[in-house]
Amino acid sequence: MILSDRDILARLETGDLRIDPISDLETQVQPASVDLRLGTEFLEFQRANISCIHPDRAGEVEEYVESTNVPEGEEFVLHPGDFVLGSTKERVAVPDDLVAHVEGRSSLGRLAVVIHATAGLADPGFEGHVTLELSNLGTAPVALTPGMRISQITFTELSSPAERPYGAERGSKYQGQSGPQASRIGSDPEFAETDGE
Repeated sequence: MILSDRDILARLETGDLRIDPISDLETQVQPASVDLRLGTEFLEFQRANISCIHPDRAGEVEEYVESTNVPEGEEFVLHPGDFVLGSTKERVAVPDDLVAHVEGRSSLGRLAVVIHATAGLADPGFEGHVTLELSNLGTAPVALTPGMRISQITFTELSSPAERPYGAERGSKYQGQSGPQASRIGSDPEFAETDGE
């Protein structure tokens, strides 16, 4: 069951679902979602003369990203073909009985801006800023302003609370993240170094 505005407001009121800060409930809470705003930090991938990035080499991804801070009221221009990581201004805490889906706003989609490539899910137990995978699929640059409503988050109730929610006990890589985070795929178990093998 997807939560309605009434359900979302009730869960926010009890505090088991947290979205902070919400500046304007009337504007941000939609019939079945909450609009999230763009944060001020961006991770830009630098063009480098390399054959490829190796996901199994821990730390290699960080070598190719550069952090840029854009104060609210100023603009970050997303050029055609660009891919950058941004994040929501709001921190989200998803309770163990909900799963959240982050989607782009249709008004930005109509400008050819997408806000995630694949990672549109926030597991039960997730807490932190939501990293956005921003791309411009169009032919014209688009100016993004920190503080603008950039995405929307919906919540679906699980059949029962998750037995092993996202978080420290699972060793979840992005729990508690602040601002956009580069890929930490190199720490996945399938890439872990093995002794003598």
